[in-house]
Amino acid sequence: MAISNITTVTVFVLLGLSNKPQAQILLFGLFLMIYLLTITGNLMMILVISTNPPLHTPMYFFLSHLSFLDAFYSSTIVPKLLENIFSKWKTISFLECFTQISLVLFSGATEACLLSVMAYDRFQAVCHPLLYVVAMNKKICTSLVVACWVIGMVASLINTLLLAQQHFCGPNLIHSFACEVPPVLMLTCSDPYISIACILTTMVVLGLGTLIPLLGSYIRIIMTALGVNSAKGRSKIFSTCSSHLLVITIFYGSGFFRYMTPSSGSVLEQVLSVQYSVVTPLLNPLIYSLKNQDVKAALKRMLSRKGSFTF
Repeated sequence: MAISNITTVTVFVLLGLSNKPQAQILLFGLFLMIYLLTITGNLMMILVISTNPPLHTPMYFFLSHLSFLDAFYSSTIVPKLLENIFSKWKTISFLECFTQISLVLFSGATEACLLSVMAYDRFQAVCHPLLYVVAMNKKICTSLVVACWVIGMVASLINTLLLAQQHFCGPNLIHSFACEVPPVLMLTCSDPYISIACILTTMVVLGLGTLIPLLGSYIRIIMTALGVNSAKGRSKIFSTCSSHLLVITIFYGSGFFRYMTPSSGSVLEQVLSVQYSVVTPLLNPLIYSLKNQDVKAALKRMLSRKGSFTF
């Protein structure tokens, strides 16, 4: 049969997480609370960093961009999820679906690059403290952040355009609560080889290109810390890097299982998607604020000033 005679899908249906009314009410309340906390936490992190001169350092400059990315990424997923929980049809247009895919890919690729840059920053601070100001000056930091954003945009654009070239003739049921590459690829009627090859290549190149420098940086940091005679000095190094290591573990662990394993629509896959898409953007500001003494001190100063102004 000729392609021109095959029905073309113009809308997709997001099957979501549950069709049970009681479960839907619980999920709506839970995800709404998580979303509000995510936006509040990440915007608060940006505000604290921008209004406290002691935090105007490369590490917190990168952290403010990470917080913006987390708030942005959560906003591409959760509002549509909340809308569809009580919606009867749970539909999403072709254009809206692929826009969501592109934004998800952009956020993930940019964050991977940014986490690697943050590891390099910690490496310079711990292993070359005397040259740190020169190695991580404002111009270099800005260039690194711009490079992260550009790489994210290019990776997103290439993969989204290639996926959009595929023919979708039905079914149009996406076994997920959001438009992501793995479940959408399952719906193609044409040969998805090029799209699969491209997304795998992107994952491998970005994964190795960010993970190898990241691991290399932390191996050097650990070796430097073990060579410090002072227990207090070693403790300070590990406490400075522990927050970033925890964020890296969560991001790469959940991202690897989500995008490098075959899509099946299973319960475990849905749980991983929720953790990767909804929970992780909330955890990052909590991890950095609870485990970082400088951020906690700056937050206390800001709240105390606000309290005195109110009084």
